[in-house]
Amino acid sequence: MTAQSATATLVSPIGLILLGAEGDQLVSAQIIPDARGPEQEPTTALLVEAARQMKAYFAGDQQVFDLPLRPHASARGEELRSGIASVPYGETVTYGALAAHLGSAPRAVGQACKRNPFPILIPCHRVTSTSGPEYYSGGAGASTKAWLIDFEKGLTPWTRTRLL
Repeated sequence: MTAQSATATLVSPIGLILLGAEGDQLVSAQIIPDARGPEQEPTTALLVEAARQMKAYFAGDQQVFDLPLRPHASARGEELRSGIASVPYGETVTYGALAAHLGSAPRAVGQACKRNPFPILIPCHRVTSTSGPEYYSGGAGASTKAWLIDFEKGLTPWTRTRLL
């Protein structure tokens, strides 16, 4: 028997956020840049709560999410996701520093960020390079990453981070 699938969308400063759920687990949170509303109202209790927490995040009232996410396919992948999730709100860490903390390679951390189906919820935008251009698989790429970091640090657009 297959779990029932449901979706909802909400408007955010970085585009529409498309939330996907199967049964009692969130399976995705996709940033769709340059998309316009209207919002698609959530039809399950899980999506109502996910939308509430996302709206609270963008209002500056939520820093940590408490939602049932679909488990990662491997124990190592789950360990990397937990490491990314441990980066505190308003802070950043380099791929190398996080990899050293997790006993991994920077490339593995980068791949975990790239494959993250839960941008913002699992804050891969807080993981940065030590030099060179940034990459971000969510939304509009590096500009979305810079916006999220600046938002969390309380910076105005004219005091941008080095990401752009």
